Amino acid sequence: MSARIAISPEILAGLGNGQIAFVKAVNSEDIRSLFPDAPEIAAGQKFWALLDARGTPLMIADSRDAVVMNAHENDLEAVSLH
Repeated sequence: MSARIAISPEILAGLGNGQIAFVKAVNSEDIRSLFPDAPEIAAGQKFWALLDARGTPLMIADSRDAVVMNAHENDLEAVSLH
């Protein structure tokens, strides 16, 4: 069994000094909670979101590679959230 480390939201927000972004799988049903202005999307689809360390959504795409590439283009190190 692997150990899990708990990090407070305050510490997480300060990680990487603005240089880390998080990649997270998102169901189409959850997109509007991250991006309120997003159009309606059919249920049951998987997308990928890029979020800053505070959890602020930066972008969404239908491919993980696209959000990772966007992070690198903006000088951010992308790490995955499970």
